[in-house]
Amino acid sequence: MADDLDVNAVGSALQVSLGLFVRRLRQPLPGELTLPEVSVLSRLERAESTTSELARAEQITPQAMGMTLAGLEERGLVRRRPDPADGRRVVMSVTEDGQRELRNRRSARAEQLAEALAAGGFTRAELETLRAAAPLIERLGENL
Repeated sequence: MADDLDVNAVGSALQVSLGLFVRRLRQPLPGELTLPEVSVLSRLERAESTTSELARAEQITPQAMGMTLAGLEERGLVRRRPDPADGRRVVMSVTEDGQRELRNRRSARAEQLAEALAAGGFTRAELETLRAAAPLIERLGENL
């Protein structure tokens, strides 16, 4: 069946539709963490890391990452400590408050999406299609 489809047309359609979707999701809700802050907290939630490792992962300068981390640290969302393997290095980790902020943001976004789905007039079949598409979209993102 995949042989019958024009992958260029599918890619183009996804680029347009997902582009709008992502732009809307990136619009911060009032008082919400910025996208870079969420990304850093999410990475630190998975594993402690240094500023330079985070900067490489996010493809930004260590100075820019330092500013993001400083703001998060000031709000008590991350903490720094000496690396036990190399005391010259500093390791960053997410605090309980940082984990709570991530959960709150995820809940707020999930609620926002649920409200949009409810208000959008989607049929049961369309909702089932969207649910079935979610893992495929995730897999597509992992392959980009």
